[in-house]
Amino acid sequence: MPVPQLPPFPADVHTHPLLVIDYDLLEAGNQQEIDRLWDAATNLGFCLKNHGVQAEVDGMFEMGEATMKLPIDEKMKFEQGDEGSSFGYKAAGANAVDANGMLDTVEFINIAKDDAFAWPSIAHRTYPSTVTSRMESTVIPFVKKSTEINTTILNIFNTKLGLPEGELIKRHNDAEFSGSEARTIKNPKGMSQERTALGAHTDFGSLSFLHNRLGGLQVLPPGIDEWQYVKPLPSHAICNVGDALAVLSGGILHSNIHRVVPPPGAQANYERWSQVFFTRPGNSVILDPLSSLSPVIANAVQRNKEKHSNAGGATAQEWFTRRIKNQRIKNRTGPETWHASRGTEQGRA
Repeated sequence: MPVPQLPPFPADVHTHPLLVIDYDLLEAGNQQEIDRLWDAATNLGFCLKNHGVQAEVDGMFEMGEATMKLPIDEKMKFEQGDEGSSFGYKAAGANAVDANGMLDTVEFINIAKDDAFAWPSIAHRTYPSTVTSRMESTVIPFVKKSTEINTTILNIFNTKLGLPEGELIKRHNDAEFSGSEARTIKNPKGMSQERTALGAHTDFGSLSFLHNRLGGLQVLPPGIDEWQYVKPLPSHAICNVGDALAVLSGGILHSNIHRVVPPPGAQANYERWSQVFFTRPGNSVILDPLSSLSPVIANAVQRNKEKHSNAGGATAQEWFTRRIKNQRIKNRTGPETWHASRGTEQGRA
């Protein structure tokens, strides 16, 4: 389907620029580009160009629009539930965005990587017909290409962290079930700028591969206490390091704090769509720094003992389930529920 004509991001809004990394150069082993990637990943994330997934992204947006147009009763048949699973449909208002219990405004459909790779068998759950009818043409190609890109990036990080070859990939093995998933997100138009769509958070997993058509994503750069917009660039993906890599690397890789608010300026009059692929470790992977495998990581842990970079030996599944479950408004008992949903941003914001 054709990309809709949308108003440009307003020129008078302050933004925080991210480094633009050329994926073609990363694949070619260009050392200068690899060094730029490393600089970005140890600071605030980056934009990726020439990733080759744009056609699949457009197809995922089309799938998402068809899914969100289904009657609510039909969508709720595939609701993710309140027990800490992320796969399936999430209605707007199902999650809290802050300690006061303000409700989120986004609805989305999450499709497990395991279900895409197992298709037509079922690994975790079933999905609406709008998803299954596009599984082979759209969903599986998007998941496979996104996984390949994130694998390339993980291998670069593996070398930079001084780990034995393949250690990070072992912890993201396709043979083991994980929380990895594709997510298509809709935020309604015309929302108040004070109404946060998604609250301040760090991502749960290892790498996030995000595609936006409108503004609304904001970051909180290290050492700065003012939220700043990230301007979406056509055909570029925004890539973030998540909690799991921050922990495994002993805090060398930086899991940045971000949130989603309504788009600025004239863009606020349009629905905001986002497409993400989250790469997360295998469910059994222990989230502790890989100090015994890398002197680089061991030195980082020794230098920054006070830095929050340790998940206390939780498995990736335990970490993921705790954070998802405690965001759900039906599980809320008070501000302590929100705090129990926090990740490596705890103590930094």
